[in-house]
Amino acid sequence: MKKLISLLVMLAAASFATQVLAEEASVSISAPANGAKLDSMTQNKVSYEAVPGPKGDHVHLYVDGKQMAVLRQLKGSYTMETLAAGQREICIKVVDKGHTPIGVQQCIRVTVE
Repeated sequence: MKKLISLLVMLAAASFATQVLAEEASVSISAPANGAKLDSMTQNKVSYEAVPGPKGDHVHLYVDGKQMAVLRQLKGSYTMETLAAGQREICIKVVDKGHTPIGVQQCIRVTVE
């Protein structure tokens, strides 16, 4: 009987751990690479993937702290308008239904020439 109870406790703990891991929010930007050089005369794509977690709903794209796009797809790419020359910070942030960032993001720095 003790072995059965121990087995049930272990199964419940494993199930809970899997559930918690499945709910964690994350963002990854696959392109452009951090430190990349972009052409100021070209529209550049940002490729990303996000997991909104229990508090998030969708993602927003920011360039130098300014919101540039609302992205409803959790995986895909977005073609940005041309960027002015200089150092730029591109961020993808998970936001809630009210469009408020929940603190989960990834940012990269690029040089636009």
